[in-house]
Amino acid sequence: MNKKLIMVSDRGKMDWVCDKFEPADGAETISYEDYKKEIIELSTEIKSIDDLPEVCHKILDGYFHTYSTIVDAIGACCIAAAWAADRSEQGGITVFQAGCVMWYFIRNYIYRNNKVGLKITDYDDMLYPQYEDKFEKTIPRHIFESLQKAAKEKLEKEHSVYPLVAAHWQSIVDGEVPFGYKIEED
Repeated sequence: MNKKLIMVSDRGKMDWVCDKFEPADGAETISYEDYKKEIIELSTEIKSIDDLPEVCHKILDGYFHTYSTIVDAIGACCIAAAWAADRSEQGGITVFQAGCVMWYFIRNYIYRNNKVGLKITDYDDMLYPQYEDKFEKTIPRHIFESLQKAAKEKLEKEHSVYPLVAAHWQSIVDGEVPFGYKIEED
């Protein structure tokens, strides 16, 4: 398989290791935007679980990856796995279930230690006036109570923390909702 050299400089920032790759004899170059289109196409057009190893190999081994492009490649492999599973005999999930898959991945891949909660904001909703309440600086009472509990635990366990951070935690324990947020009224 001939690898493609991804030209990352068109992203407006240099990659950590982009200088180490020089086009080899006959190596094709590809823009970062075209690279992203290719790997998303590969990952979303997968037909079955049986195709998953081949698709992942094309994504991982078909390019000279750098510090940042490997992130795109791993993400595309995850998307390929989700599509392959969805297209399996037991698949066929709904959009709601796909959202649950996304949250499962987020909670179990990067935020395994999150104790208080997470939120994703879809700023496209700012285009519609009926979603105004989504953008109020409010926090559910149970989330604030979890935040207070986490702050108290940190104060008890972490003694070499920066004084401003400790003072912030103490203010939360004392009932001050941070960053201008207000507790949602039921």
